[in-house]
Amino acid sequence: MKRFVEGEDRSQSTIFPERLDDYVDENNPVRVVDVFVDELDLGGLGFSRVEPLATGRPRYHPSVLLKLYIYGYLNRVQSSRRLEREAGRNVEVMWLTGRLVPDHKTIANFRKDNGSAIRKVCAQFVGLCRQLNLFADASVAIDGSKFKAVNTRDKNFTRGKVKRRMDQIEESVARYPLGT
Repeated sequence: MKRFVEGEDRSQSTIFPERLDDYVDENNPVRVVDVFVDELDLGGLGFSRVEPLATGRPRYHPSVLLKLYIYGYLNRVQSSRRLEREAGRNVEVMWLTGRLVPDHKTIANFRKDNGSAIRKVCAQFVGLCRQLNLFADASVAIDGSKFKAVNTRDKNFTRGKVKRRMDQIEESVARYPLGT
């Protein structure tokens, strides 16, 4: 294959292996995620299992799972199975998690057990991104689809209708005989 750009031989070993850090650019958003999560007080925010147990199988630190979750949030990867796949093949995620690949059940349980704390962290992260002007101007597109709508009198409510109905219910309750 002369006169073509050729890749390296996959079976070629090197004396000095390349560093994972060489593959992640200095301006890559995963570096912001890494620093942001490392500076958080996870216990104070309400994350469970921040302190390791003395016995049993070691757990993943919540910061590793949180970094993975925020990465998914930024890149529209919501499924725990897809996050598991990304952790095993995506160089950015490998860098972010230190080449740890938590299974999908661990990711899903982390999300389930720490829902309110994750919401707090995401709100802080969005606030930080706004302060640093990291959000790009986005376009909003509106689909021109038309759908047939059914809005019968029985299924639409105004403030007046709701008030009248509440008055009717109160009158009905007032007429109901109380126990003797």
